[in-house]
Amino acid sequence: MNQLCLPPDDLPSHQTIRVSEILFRQLEEATKNSFFLACDKMTRVLLCSCHWYFQINSGILTLIMICHNMESYRNIMKTVPQFADKLKYFTNRAKITVSSPLDQGTPWILSIDNILPEEDLPTT
Repeated sequence: MNQLCLPPDDLPSHQTIRVSEILFRQLEEATKNSFFLACDKMTRVLLCSCHWYFQINSGILTLIMICHNMESYRNIMKTVPQFADKLKYFTNRAKITVSSPLDQGTPWILSIDNILPEEDLPTT
């Protein structure tokens, strides 16, 4: 919906927009806490090895992980299917973004629908 075409009376007030933003931040934080508690011990250790948070944009929940070193980046990338499985408990539409340390490469942006289950991943 293009808000520029709406009359001013039909647009949300500044206060309504601000309250919505606050509620979204609270939902993201609550989701982060619940997601962490839903993970097993090893997955929690992996999460603690990077900076991570949730963001909701256009109704899509995105798990954003920023790795501090290449070891944590590799370990996180191996565990993406487990993260996707956990995210499916929270939403039907989600993405996972994994950034390598110090911008050493392009961030991976994956939809949870496009991630192979762990048992179907190719072995190296």
